[in-house]
Amino acid sequence: MSKIALVDDDRNILTSVSMTLEAEGFEVETYNDGQAALDAFNKKLPDMAVLDIKMPRMDGMDLLQRLRQKTTMPVIFLTSKDDEIDEVLGLRMGADDYVKKPFSQRLLVERIRALLRRQDAVAGDAVGEGPEAKVMERGFLSMDPLRHAVTWKGNDVSLTVTEFLLLQALAQRPGFVKSRDQLMDVAYDDQVYVDDRTIDSHIKRLRKKMRTADPDFSAIETLYGIGYRYNEE
Repeated sequence: MSKIALVDDDRNILTSVSMTLEAEGFEVETYNDGQAALDAFNKKLPDMAVLDIKMPRMDGMDLLQRLRQKTTMPVIFLTSKDDEIDEVLGLRMGADDYVKKPFSQRLLVERIRALLRRQDAVAGDAVGEGPEAKVMERGFLSMDPLRHAVTWKGNDVSLTVTEFLLLQALAQRPGFVKSRDQLMDVAYDDQVYVDDRTIDSHIKRLRKKMRTADPDFSAIETLYGIGYRYNEE
């Protein structure tokens, strides 16, 4: 049973969504502000967190920033209906997905399940001993799906589930272009729609993390209007 942390200052959302998730078989912990959630997470992390952005004491952005200092746990943001800035900023800070308020609870459940499936696939539960489960070496890059471990020039790089899947998809075939649609299929469930901005934000975040290991990292090339390509260095 996966444990989901739901963090929102709207008690109606906490009550209704937690009831829905529990009915779907999840274990749910609820918090009405970011600081309370962080205090609990410092003791024990859930399997996934669903965070509202605008909350008292500590908002969702600050909480995500603190979380990303120590964990790649999957995170879904709940964003305002028309606030695209929050969506883009959240993704660039390391959120895996976002759902706009007001939202269908069924949609949120689908997004949660899709993200957990992606996490299981990276961990090897879905690929078993197939080729995707083997350590992949591409020049300075090493990726171990079973350990969710990435190194560049021997330096560890901590990636979220989404970032790992995108890098894996690009590096599997160096020199070949992956369109944004193809990358969406890799990183998201077939029934989950995301726009180009979402993929671009994840790629920017991925590049930033790789450049912490090597300021000269340039293996991921943008082909404007087409997609992205991994060039083996």
